[in-house]
Amino acid sequence: MNRPRPAETARQPRLLLPDSPALIAGFGRGTLLTPDGELFSGPAIEIGRRLRDMPPPMVVHAPATAKRLGLGAFPACDLLELFAFCLPARPVAPTPRGMAIALDRDAPAEEEAMAAMLPDLATILLRHLAAGRNAPLNRDAALLAAKLRAEVEWPWADSVLAALGQPDARPSLDPLKVWRRLPDWEETAPPPPPAHSPVSPAEARRRLAEILGEGAEQRPQQADYASAAAGAFQARDAKGAPNLVLAEAGTGTGKTLGYVAPASLWAERNGAPVWISTFTRNLQRQIDQETARLYPEPNERRRRVVVRKGRENYLCLLNMEEAVGAASMGGIMLPLALVSRWALATRDGDIMGGDFPGWLSELFGHHAVMPLADRRGECIHSACGHYKQCFVEHSIRRARTATLVVANHALVMVQAALGGGEDGRPLRLVFDEGHHLFDAADAAFSADLTGGETAELRRWLLGAEGGRSRARGLARRLEELIGDRPDLLLPLEEALQAARALPGPGWPNRLSDERDEPRGATESFLRAVRGQVLARARDDDAGYGIECDLHPLAPPVAEAGEALRDALARLHAPLQLLRDRLNARLEDEAEELEVGDRIRIEAACRGLERRALMPLGAWGAMLGMLREPPRPPGVRPDYVDWFALERREGREFDCGMFRHHLDPTQPFAMAVAAPAHGVLITSATLRDQAEMSEDDPEAAWRAAEARTGASHLAAPAIRAAVASPFDYATRTRVLVVEDVNKSDPGQVASAYRALFSASGGGALGLFTAVRRLRDVHARIVQPLAERGIPLYAQHIDAMDNATLVDVFRAEEASCLLGTDAMRDGVDVPGRSLRLLVFDRVPWPRPSILHRERRTHLSEGQPKAHDDAIARHRLRQAFGRLIRRGDDKGVFVLLDRSCPSRLLAGLPAGTSVRRLGLADAVAETRAFLDED
Repeated sequence: MNRPRPAETARQPRLLLPDSPALIAGFGRGTLLTPDGELFSGPAIEIGRRLRDMPPPMVVHAPATAKRLGLGAFPACDLLELFAFCLPARPVAPTPRGMAIALDRDAPAEEEAMAAMLPDLATILLRHLAAGRNAPLNRDAALLAAKLRAEVEWPWADSVLAALGQPDARPSLDPLKVWRRLPDWEETAPPPPPAHSPVSPAEARRRLAEILGEGAEQRPQQADYASAAAGAFQARDAKGAPNLVLAEAGTGTGKTLGYVAPASLWAERNGAPVWISTFTRNLQRQIDQETARLYPEPNERRRRVVVRKGRENYLCLLNMEEAVGAASMGGIMLPLALVSRWALATRDGDIMGGDFPGWLSELFGHHAVMPLADRRGECIHSACGHYKQCFVEHSIRRARTATLVVANHALVMVQAALGGGEDGRPLRLVFDEGHHLFDAADAAFSADLTGGETAELRRWLLGAEGGRSRARGLARRLEELIGDRPDLLLPLEEALQAARALPGPGWPNRLSDERDEPRGATESFLRAVRGQVLARARDDDAGYGIECDLHPLAPPVAEAGEALRDALARLHAPLQLLRDRLNARLEDEAEELEVGDRIRIEAACRGLERRALMPLGAWGAMLGMLREPPRPPGVRPDYVDWFALERREGREFDCGMFRHHLDPTQPFAMAVAAPAHGVLITSATLRDQAEMSEDDPEAAWRAAEARTGASHLAAPAIRAAVASPFDYATRTRVLVVEDVNKSDPGQVASAYRALFSASGGGALGLFTAVRRLRDVHARIVQPLAERGIPLYAQHIDAMDNATLVDVFRAEEASCLLGTDAMRDGVDVPGRSLRLLVFDRVPWPRPSILHRERRTHLSEGQPKAHDDAIARHRLRQAFGRLIRRGDDKGVFVLLDRSCPSRLLAGLPAGTSVRRLGLADAVAETRAFLDED
């Protein structure tokens, strides 16, 4: 029996706090409380002077604290670091108030009282650690804390070691090697075929009542909705004709549990998972959280509910291993230590959302966290030494036996396009945020022949050619499968030689610098495309992304396109031969192949098909279009093709040819919906209110069916609509400001500042362009700060969107600026969101793709097509404002040119007033101050 070394013998845990003052930062001022009880509140300059003579202060979010005070970075005992160590994978908004809420403490409003609470919060965390010191999670926690004390002088190290009862623990790197402690996944027999027992409307109602429990608020609309959703869980009568339900559920209906009720019942009864798909990560997380009502026991919930995302969202253990190897040299020991704690506690390894603390990137920088994700094209699958512990592989296998799989539209559609993918084809699908199916399908079923995409394929084939990437080329990934077999080596070598026709390192510079010659057929084609785009551009396009039609085709583009088509064909042929010969081994050597080799061959063939052969086939078809004569005017195309030069903040970053389906819901219907047995498409905004008329009551439903792909399916959809229970007439105000020039950045910023000040925070500002968001943020962040209103912003703050929303929800006096992702799927009930300001009408962006859809999908009414898009976006934004029956809020549009017909899409009961900014500010203040 191994006995602990004397220096590591456990003692009784004890509470030891750093001898540090507690600091709460306002903007340009702060409150400092010393351990002796001396309290000081004053300007930042005095706070900074006092800190020079004190130990590092106790704070929540050191970088944000320094920023608010206007000071440079200073040493601190950051409670967020202690939280991440003691309670890994537990949610917390990274503010003092947010931490108090996370630890079940009432957060005081006064800065002095909050400063006094910081040591209490540290005490709670350390006591929690001490109570769980013998838990498996904390087996190596003392060794890790000792390492942090030795390597980076972590200020919480002594406190942690005292709480664990191991003040003399010896430092070790072993706790960072989390892959040694993660469980292996195991292959199981294929599941039996599912049964087809239906779920009746009455059974759906009963299951909903069970989920809600006794004494729950009676919501008749929710029960009606569950009954309607049950229609998607009937036995299918004909191949290619799923039971399709289009269900509109007004905000406040409770649609998540409304569809979870029949979905979970069907899955449990028939032995197959139901996939629930969303458009945004925010809603994906909300749905996952809602399932705790159905499965409150954490282990059962983990088994029954699986969140699925693309590989790039998960912690890559191979990347983690490489980072650990370089930790002592790269100054990333502390963030790696906190990530290792999280990796042992996480539910699914999602490092881009889920239970990962998104604020770690703000504390330590993106370079410390983002490289740990599974970077595109670098996964080596079964050749990886951590394959059996891989979070992605775990989630794939858990999904096969789950009850509910919470995914996103992009993953569901990409998997369907690949014939089912790693997860197989789900029989029952629920598409929440169904109004986004058109956009999701548009992204999933498109093809881009660009510098970035083709250079990525070259990297996947040839591996890293300089730089810091560890990308292994195809030869390295397949070397154990190919060995010295000539029948496999020859096509591999031919393919790798042909891959040099793709853009190599430094291609962006060669593309834009006319003095530098392009290298290879792809760069020559891209250079020619860039020339045609610039030649056709308008002068006022300078600084922004620009595009042009294919025809009339410039001669250099035609010539370069033919050369590239031939070059891609020379690459496609040997790769296809290599895949076919690898596949043949599965049959020819069936009796000799070991299980591991069989798995690797199957993975290699999938990779060749998806990463190389499919894009090469699409690019060849696109280049073939350049040979075709121009399409006659008025003829409806299946695809829309164009050239574009892409710019970001005035700088070119890519160029190429793009192809989208004219109507992307058609491939969605055929590849995703038709193979399923039941599909529920739901949203609060499936129909356009303005399209509802007494003359043609079906018009709004027909438009919804066209936008969701239902019109392409063999069987008609079941339609259902449940009205919102909210009293919008009483609880909301809608104001259009008529004396602000939306094109004047100064006026727009002043309007935001005045309105946000009138509401006292709790405001969400939405923008149709990131550039305008940045401009307004720069102009108003300091004036709002001086009023005690913190301002956060998407595209500016380093936190991910989910963390930004968490902060906004926790801080009732804060404001948040965002774009599309904040317009949809954000749930912030209560006073934290009481004002929503939109900078201008969200018209569709004028582009070649929109022009063609406007022409061919509008049924001869192109202006109505534009109106419907803008109306829908406004209604989605308005839907963020009222999330509960007792919410109240003001919706403001800073666009005097907004036609009244666009606001007709807002919920019934809302009335619109047009007035000047001063009156809008007064109205906002008065309405929100009522009650």
